[in-house]
Amino acid sequence: MRMLHTMLRVGNLDRSIDFYTTVLGMKLLRRNDYPDGKFTLAFVGYGDESTHTVLELTHNWDTESYDLGTGYGHIALEVEDAYAACEAVKQKGGTVTREAGPMKHGKTVIAFVADPDGYKIEFIQKKEQAGARD
Repeated sequence: MRMLHTMLRVGNLDRSIDFYTTVLGMKLLRRNDYPDGKFTLAFVGYGDESTHTVLELTHNWDTESYDLGTGYGHIALEVEDAYAACEAVKQKGGTVTREAGPMKHGKTVIAFVADPDGYKIEFIQKKEQAGARD
């Protein structure tokens, strides 16, 4: 078995594609409209779906927003430098919700940003710069 993708429901597909591609540097891998079902699926990621886990953005045409709920956590991305990644997000108009720094009760450097729908993305700094992972 292999993990293929994680799906997020988004209120404005173009805005979300722009965030994941422009702010986080992913590529739009494919986008398909399903007029009979009144929805569009867009897949974004850092590599081809045949070898990488990707993110599926689902846009139901008649829904502008969703409640995030209390069970959802976050998407985690490994970054070379969490401090620089946060600065890059801010420079591109993104929102940093937790500045880079060591995690509570540990040494790993992390940060959190939010996408346009409020989904959290955690940046985890690579082990070489963060020290031993906890």
